[in-house]
Formats: sequence, structure tokens, C-alpha cells
Amino acid sequence: MTDYMKDNDKLYRYLFKDRGVRGEWVRLNKTFDETLNTHQYPQPVQDLLGEMMVATALLTATLKFKGNITLQLQGDGPLSLAVVNGNDQQQLRAVARLQGDIKNDVSLAEMIGKGVLVITIAPQEGERYQGIVELSRPTLTGCLEEYFKRSEQLETQLVIVTGEENGKPTAAGLLLQVMPDGTGTENDFEHLSTLAATATKEEFFTLTAEELLYRLFHEETVEIYPAEEVTFFCGCSEERSGNALLMLGDDEIDKILAERNGAIDMQCECCGKHYTFDKEKLTKMKGTVH
Repeated sequence: MTDYMKDNDKLYRYLFKDRGVRGEWVRLNKTFDETLNTHQYPQPVQDLLGEMMVATALLTATLKFKGNITLQLQGDGPLSLAVVNGNDQQQLRAVARLQGDIKNDVSLAEMIGKGVLVITIAPQEGERYQGIVELSRPTLTGCLEEYFKRSEQLETQLVIVTGEENGKPTAAGLLLQVMPDGTGTENDFEHLSTLAATATKEEFFTLTAEELLYRLFHEETVEIYPAEEVTFFCGCSEERSGNALLMLGDDEIDKILAERNGAIDMQCECCGKHYTFDKEKLTKMKGTVH
């Protein structure tokens, strides 16, 4: 294994000890590939999902509780929906829905049309929080930085790149954020942001986290914490799919069974896995005898 590949599908947190600024770095390789699975998304949609997955991983790493974060782009454009969900265990999943053709040189605004970015933070215990962000910036990172500045009063920088490495779709990025305790100054943040902005796609894809951080911030005192594994996790199951089907009611189920030669094939929209149900299996799941 090439040395840098050991940091594929890893997330690192780090702290600038003399600056009052914290950071995170993540690179998705296998996770990104498994999320795309059988989906044949146009390249701009694939890249956008990669950006959203990196952003979600970075944002969930800031959580101080068990729970999950969902980023959802929705609009009236050819890309009607793009959703990424991640939890405090760094398990990610994503899906997109298209309702029109998307060209390779399309912008975020052209893909989404009139739409919004919805950020949902759902702790396992406590109330769910939802923020709606207008797509006033040309990029996803710009919209998220604006969200943090307005909603959290925290200066935040996101640098995210997408592409391909070793024949697999790859997405990587870093986050810089002023510490919530107020120890970081505007000058500290601006200095580090300027350095972070010089990172190239090749460096994100072919350096280890430690190598990239040294390249960018070798004059700083940076404390790097142990890596966290990032994985794709859908969470679908035969039971959940069957229960969703049973919600249609007996008459509707019988009608569908008749139309499909006695078997209903359900495919998970997220991971592509198939679940097949016939009358006998659904009857057992329902717990009644017809």
C-alpha cells in the first residue's frame, strides 16, 4: 500500500495550540465509491455528492453528542434532491434524484434551480434542530461558511476537492474554525485560512493528513488527534422494506402482486440492494393468516 493510502477513509481532528483555532481533515475513497454504488450519476452530481459527504463528515466531527447531521439540497432544477446523512460514528450515506438532463459544465445554481440547503441536526437525546440556508453563494462550501457565520457566529473555512485517484472517485477536504470559547482571534483565523487555501487537489489526494498539515502549517504548533474510520452505512433491511410495503394496505398490495406475477421487488434507493416479497412472506411479516 502506498503510504498516503493509509489515510483513505479517515478523519483527523487537530488543534492550533497557539491560535485558538481547531481543524479537521478527511479523505473519502472506498466510502465514496460504495456510496455511489450502482448509481450512474452525471459527473457534476457525483462531484456535488462528494462535496456534501466531505462536508457532512467534517460537520459531524464537531458534534459533542451522539446523533446525526443531514445535508439536503432541494430545488426545482434538474437536480431536485441531493441528501447526505452522517452520524457521530462517521457512517455516511447519500442519494440524489434527477428530473432533467445535467451538462458537465453546470453550476450549483443551474443544477438546483430555485432551492435551499436544509441542515438538520438530530441528537439521540434532545430536540432536533433544523436550519434553512439560502443558496446565495455559488458553491456549497460558501453556503455552509455563511451558515456558520450567521447561525453559530463562528468563523469557518471549508476547502473541499473531488475527483479520482487510483481509478476510484475520491473526495477530500479540511475545516478550520475559530474555537467557540473565544480564544481565537480574527487575525489567527485569517492567517491560517490563507495558508489552507493554498492546498492543491493533488496534495489532498496523495499526501497523508500529517504530510499535508505540515506542508500547510509547518510554522505552527499543531496537535493532531487519533484518526477515526469513515464508512458507508445504509441501514436498510428486509424488515424495514417490508414494513414500508405493508403500510400500503392489503388491497393495494394484492393489486401490485397481481401486476407483478406474485412478487414485489423493492430496491433500496441508497445502496441498491434488492428485497423480494411474495404473499406468504408479507403475511408472515404482518403476523396474520389470510
